[in-house]
Amino acid sequence: MQLLDWIVIALFFVALVGIIVWVMRQKQNNAADYFLGGKDATWIAIGASIFASNIGSEHLIGLAGAGASSGMAMAHWEIQGWMILILGWVFVPFYSRSMVYTMPEFLEKRYNSQSRTILSMISLISYVLTKVAVTVYAGGLVFQQVFGIDTLWGIDFFWIAAIGLVLITAVYTIVGGMKSVLYTSVLQTPILLLGSLIILVLGLKALGGWDQMMSICSQVVVNDHGDTMTNLIRDNRDPNFPWLGALVGSAVIGFWYWCTDQFIVQRVLSGKNEKEARRGTIFGAYLKLLPVFLFLIPGMIAFALHTNSLTNGGEGFLPMLANGNVNSDAAFPTLVAKLLPAGIKGLIVCGILAALMSSLASLFNSSAALFTIDFYQRYKPNTDPKKLVRIGQAATVVIVALGVLWIPVMRSVGDVLYAYLQDVQSVLAPGIAAAFLMGILWKRASAQGGMWGLIAGLVIGVTRLCAKIYYSNTAIMPGDQNWFKYLFYDVNWLFFCGWMLVFCLLVVVVVSYCTKAPDPEKIRGLVLGTSTPEQRMATRQSWNAWDVINTVIILGITAAFYIYFW
Repeated sequence: MQLLDWIVIALFFVALVGIIVWVMRQKQNNAADYFLGGKDATWIAIGASIFASNIGSEHLIGLAGAGASSGMAMAHWEIQGWMILILGWVFVPFYSRSMVYTMPEFLEKRYNSQSRTILSMISLISYVLTKVAVTVYAGGLVFQQVFGIDTLWGIDFFWIAAIGLVLITAVYTIVGGMKSVLYTSVLQTPILLLGSLIILVLGLKALGGWDQMMSICSQVVVNDHGDTMTNLIRDNRDPNFPWLGALVGSAVIGFWYWCTDQFIVQRVLSGKNEKEARRGTIFGAYLKLLPVFLFLIPGMIAFALHTNSLTNGGEGFLPMLANGNVNSDAAFPTLVAKLLPAGIKGLIVCGILAALMSSLASLFNSSAALFTIDFYQRYKPNTDPKKLVRIGQAATVVIVALGVLWIPVMRSVGDVLYAYLQDVQSVLAPGIAAAFLMGILWKRASAQGGMWGLIAGLVIGVTRLCAKIYYSNTAIMPGDQNWFKYLFYDVNWLFFCGWMLVFCLLVVVVVSYCTKAPDPEKIRGLVLGTSTPEQRMATRQSWNAWDVINTVIILGITAAFYIYFW
């Protein structure tokens, strides 16, 4: 890092502080102002926030690491702009009519209060133990690599970077609420895109071009069935990414994340109307087409540079782990450290900061909203609106503290963070996805049906996670095979995710037919086929040819991507 780099970083923080000061001067007297930014966000702010909130250290480290270790295999999870379109076209009208602040609150309106409590608990726990902790962990790791500092003032620089990142982000999230998340995203998103694009271009230039990368990676066989690093669709016998499992599993996880998770949907709920919310999802879908090229492809470039270096008698491009394996998760920061000139490196660091801070800010605000709206306000409904804001700020402080306390555990996470996250999410998603799918698409889904679908997903998911922890740390003898081990440990994680969704859907259906049907008035406007003529008219007037054309373009690009990397 040279002087020019530090000047660029300083200018970035001056702009960030300016936005936060402006946000602080806006009135935030109630929960709608603080958690949803006053519900007046435009499509640009919504789309930018969706993208910036999604892009965190699991992409800067994890996705690039996945590209360096397994090639295109994880691209299924990233080329999912089409899934955000489902949020905008199908779910936005129902969410907007419900006038809710949180997804658990929506489940209470559709099902019952128990469903709301269950989803709130699952969401809060998963945020602290996965998203917050992993983002902070990887943030500390990436800055340790980029700055090349092991210790500072006698303290491991990892901890200084990780905790500093948390504190800075927590301050502006606590002070500014959702508006600070939305409007800092407008600054952070273009910086992140520009910085990552520079990495891609300089990486390809150093390697010798796109064809050179494809040539090197296509020669690396990744399984016993002839698939290479450049194959997106792999043999169904592949132990890690069978094509059918990857398509189904990524869709289940994607639906849960993009259409039902508070972390993402809260940005849509902040829109001033259905039109702005839908167009925000279309803009976000366009942006979501980029991470494969901005993060995963650079990981493959780093792998190709490493291979070239070894072939020519060098020491390799990527650092090595203590066990002798290549440190794939160091791909992106290594590209930053080795390829970028002064000034540009500072811009990239700003982009990394933008991704980490925006992702953390969204997590903090969403978690605070869940606690305040779904727990505190439910039991103290007459609380002064200004006090609710203060409760939300206090909840954010607690969530920050819990995330930091969990970091020591996260430092034992495996080599590829992105794969770890998707594995955990594959057992969290099916039960929630089933409850929302049946709740919005099927009028007969009862309160008990939705609730037991959630419970079934939670029980099966926890069982699978516990089985993985137990069998991964236990010596397994040839005669130790049994149905429980096969079902909850041996079955491929993607196929397990798909079958788990089917089971949870069946639970919702069976229990619904065995219990009382919901009152038609209770679900009016919340389920497909129950909207009033006025509601349908409002939805129809919220879109035009512009929305349809851009939707078709996004779907076409997605199809072209699958065809090219088939």
